[in-house]
This record gives sequence, C-alpha cells and structure tokens, in this order.
Amino acid sequence: MEVHHHAHTEGKRLKHYLFEFFMLFLAVFCGFLAENLREHQVEKERERQYIISLVADLKDDTAAIDQQVRDDQTSVVLCDSFCLFLDSPDMAKKNGDGIYYAARVGNRRSPLVNNTRTFDQLTNSGGFRLIRRSETSNRIMDYYSQFPLLRMLENIFNDENSAYKSAESQVIDPAIFRKQENPDGTINRSTDNPSLLTYDRTLLKQLEFKMVQLNGSRRGMIPMMQKIKQSAIDLVNYLEKTYHLE
Repeated sequence: MEVHHHAHTEGKRLKHYLFEFFMLFLAVFCGFLAENLREHQVEKERERQYIISLVADLKDDTAAIDQQVRDDQTSVVLCDSFCLFLDSPDMAKKNGDGIYYAARVGNRRSPLVNNTRTFDQLTNSGGFRLIRRSETSNRIMDYYSQFPLLRMLENIFNDENSAYKSAESQVIDPAIFRKQENPDGTINRSTDNPSLLTYDRTLLKQLEFKMVQLNGSRRGMIPMMQKIKQSAIDLVNYLEKTYHLE
C-alpha cells in the first residue's frame, strides 16, 4: 500500500510540473506573440510615416520642376532672339539692347533642386526594409534613378556655359553689363542700343554658335524634367491609393 501511495503522489507531482511548464510556456509564447505584434505595428506605422514624408517630397519636386521648366522655356526664347540678333553685323548694330540683355541673363541657369530627404533616410538608415511591397520599393527606385541623366546634362550645360563666356568676352563690353545691374541683383534692359566691342562677323558667329550649343542642352532638359514630373505625379497617386492617404 505504501508503494502504491508513493506512485500516486509522484504522478500528481508530475502532472503539476507539466501543468506549470505548460503555463510558463504559454505565457512566454503569448509574450512573444504580443512583442511580435507590437513590433509589426511599430514598423507598419514607421512605413506609413516614410510614405507620407515621401509624398510631400514628391509634391515639392513637381512644384520645383514646374518653376524650372517655366524659367528654361523663357530663356530658350530669349536665347533664340540673341542668336538671331548675331546673325549678321547689321542685325547686331540694330539690336544692342536685346543682345546685352540676353547675353547677361540668357545663360543663367540653376540646377533643379529636388527633395531627397526621405529617399536619403530610406537608403542610408536601412528604411527600405520597412517597405513591405516590392512594387512600392521598385517604383520609388525607378523615380529617383531618372535624376543622374539630368545631372549629366546639367554638367554639360555648365561646360558649354564656360565656353560661351569665353566667346562672349570678345564681343560684349563689360561696362554695359555693370550699367544694367540693380542693387538687388536684378538686371535692367538698356534702351540706348549700346555698341558691342566688335562687329567682326567671325567673332559674332562664334558667339552665336556657343549660344546655340548652350540653348540646345537647355532644350534637351525640358522634356526630361517634364517626364520626371509625370513620374512624380504617378508615384504620388500610387502611394496615396495603396496606403490610403487620400
């Protein structure tokens, strides 16, 4: 009887230990699930915040591109007139006002400034791992991959601008440039038909050629920026629809 009682007690203890082990395991497992759920919710919210920030950057880009395209289109027309005025010595002598104004402002161009704040954060801090949809990551990367080609054209424009200025120095009187300047940096268009340093046909043609090159590069950037703008609009529409941001 004592042996039977001892076995019965041991069985009860074993069941008790198994029950405690099961309860401990269940508590740890539930804690693990809760932590995973909390981490998932945190990462999901971080992803959403990245997307909201990215949409704001893209909207900044579309506004910047609109302004840049307008400025470039205005400069293209101005530089076309400049080339026409240099087509012959007689034309140049009659259009000093237009030549000096276009020579001063026509070659000015700032590079397009796009907002890469969120993209840089995603790239540098490993934030792309939070983007769960591969389509979203691919669309974002495709959008920003368009800018290197634009930067290359901007560098070409800058090189051509240096060559243009060298040719310009042989034709344009810098004293007239100084008279055009306002204290705030804006430029006045003269009204007294100022003279050029020379009306040598060869030098006029060289200057015209440099401007044609410069204006050609600017013309090439306009449709490229318009394409980037449309890509930004399409990406915004996709992100707002996919992440329910409307």
